[in-house]
Amino acid sequence: MVVASLIHHDFEDLEFWYPTLRLQEAGHTVHILGERPRETWRGKYGVPAESTHSFEEVSADDYDMLLVPGGWAPDKLRRFPAVLDLVRAMNDSGKIIGQICHAGWVLASAGILQGRTVTSTPGIRDDMTNAGAIWVDKPVVVEGNLVSSRRPPDLPHYGKALVEALSGR
Repeated sequence: MVVASLIHHDFEDLEFWYPTLRLQEAGHTVHILGERPRETWRGKYGVPAESTHSFEEVSADDYDMLLVPGGWAPDKLRRFPAVLDLVRAMNDSGKIIGQICHAGWVLASAGILQGRTVTSTPGIRDDMTNAGAIWVDKPVVVEGNLVSSRRPPDLPHYGKALVEALSGR
């Protein structure tokens, strides 16, 4: 299976790398989608990652799962129409979308949270509910094609849920 992981500067290092490595470990291919391909992006704590593709050059048809890491990157990512289009297309196709921490901002901006039960960092709870989500305080929530989680201490639950969701395809 092929997974797309979004990236921009100031991503939360663990929230990007933990699921990426966990899915690779399970035998899946992970493409890193950035504003530009072959660019190095730095996490909040300085750990770099290089994009393999740009948002503009891919399609939801290319992927089985989309990952949106947290940190401050989601506030940047949600400003790109191509990112929001990709999120909507993945959702419309029923493909898995994983989001953790502040990543909920991207899903809120894409308009796909109405009536959906999710979690996120408590700091954006109001943003999530204002976007129509039903917010709960749990380590991980799986509803349909959405897999959401709160923050780095919940990564073992999130990683397991992502692998299980992709294994069920």
